Amino acid sequence: MSGGRSVARVYANANDKFGRSWWDYDNLAVQWGTQDNFECLRKVGRGKYSEVFEGVMVAGASSPEKCIIKVLKPVKKKKIKREIKILQNLAGGPNVVALLDVVRDPQSKTPSIITEYVNNTDFKTLYPKFTDFDVRFYIFELLKALDFCHSRGIMHRDVKPHNVMIDHEKRKLRLIDWGLAEFYHPYTEYNVRVASRYFKGPELLVDFQEYDYSLDMWSLGCMFASMIFRKEPFFHGHSNSNQLEKIVRVLGTDDFHAYLEKYEIDLDPELDDVLSGRWQRRPWSRFVTTENQRYISNESIDFLDKLLRYDHQERLTAAEAQDHPYFEPVKAAAAKGEIPPGSTS
Repeated sequence: MSGGRSVARVYANANDKFGRSWWDYDNLAVQWGTQDNFECLRKVGRGKYSEVFEGVMVAGASSPEKCIIKVLKPVKKKKIKREIKILQNLAGGPNVVALLDVVRDPQSKTPSIITEYVNNTDFKTLYPKFTDFDVRFYIFELLKALDFCHSRGIMHRDVKPHNVMIDHEKRKLRLIDWGLAEFYHPYTEYNVRVASRYFKGPELLVDFQEYDYSLDMWSLGCMFASMIFRKEPFFHGHSNSNQLEKIVRVLGTDDFHAYLEKYEIDLDPELDDVLSGRWQRRPWSRFVTTENQRYISNESIDFLDKLLRYDHQERLTAAEAQDHPYFEPVKAAAAKGEIPPGSTS
């Protein structure tokens, strides 16, 4: 249950600045393209709200151009309009997947969203091959996408490895699947049934609805923890209440209760049993092993510590995160034009 008021530390009034036509997706008049211009080749994924295919754009191209075709399952028109509007608004942003077209089946009226193709390697195969520099590089690239969408008044709300496409050979990263994304307006109560369980921020797990862009920074922190500690996922809960317990067992009981108090959050009685124990905060050094040591430095631990905070207002923003010393090697290499190609150790 939402208690105390909370407002984003940055970009709080971004949508006011851009004006109603920017965020009012209810009144979006979708210009549907022609479905026959695209052909599905093979299924590459499925989610709660869509089926995803690798496809080709067959019209107007001398050689068929690859694309991704996301065929939407029956959902509210409002949700479809929201995703389209957000992709349109973010067009051309750094590391945001490009929207190519939106089409609709003439008979069934089933809509599809066509986006750029990324030659992605599954993260379970790719991440273990990363060097320390690779981790720094790709997290930095992801932060660029997050700061851009936040500056445009948009929360992604589903940051996780499955939604981060990486073409390692080209060192190209794209943040995809904006189906759960939403426009941020201060003092608005949002649905807490967003994000995938392992990446849900504490605010979602305690039903605090006045969350903001900082939710994405928690999810990014979970991704980062799994990359540097080689523990996938880092917080492995079997239910939402168990997910919260996993977090509290690492970050400790004292800070958790301070967080509840600060925002006047009344816990659901169902969570009382889960949190009746008392846990000391565990130092991050406890998670260091001989297998993951190559990713660990004072900078990586400090960076992680500033992301995985109960209090969403204490987390680094995406812009602040890019200024963290952890990324100095990436910036130094970029300045010298030395960003290495997609080689792994």
